[in-house]
Amino acid sequence: MKDAFGGIMNIMLITVFLVIVSGILGFIVCYSKAFRMKNIVISNIERYEGSQSCFKLSDNSACSKRIMEFAKGIGYSPSGFHCDDGYKEVQNSEGRVIFCYTANTTENRHVVYSVLTKVDINIPIIDKIMGMPFFQIKGDTRVINR
Repeated sequence: MKDAFGGIMNIMLITVFLVIVSGILGFIVCYSKAFRMKNIVISNIERYEGSQSCFKLSDNSACSKRIMEFAKGIGYSPSGFHCDDGYKEVQNSEGRVIFCYTANTTENRHVVYSVLTKVDINIPIIDKIMGMPFFQIKGDTRVINR
């Protein structure tokens, strides 16, 4: 009987280890999706020099098409993403918030856009915690002349 409990403990330890490792790998994949999405949004805003078409994904502009195609390509569609105060929401055709942005005017003709994306993990208990700011990725564009 003593050997049976030792086998159960080994199986439990292996199971816990595998759950932790797979959870960490899942988080890394979701984090990299959000990071790549932030980078593509920033590069498109810089490419189109802060055009308002980048912030209206329902338009058929080149900027919004690039952003939406990339988001669909990597499977980025966060659930329950709400923007912080001062940020404006950008939604896809399904009504989900894809990213948030704000424009920081440095001088009369210079603007720096800040972009926020969310790390999206769909685990019921952890999903309530995910709205916290440390699961959001923020980035800024270069200075854009208007």
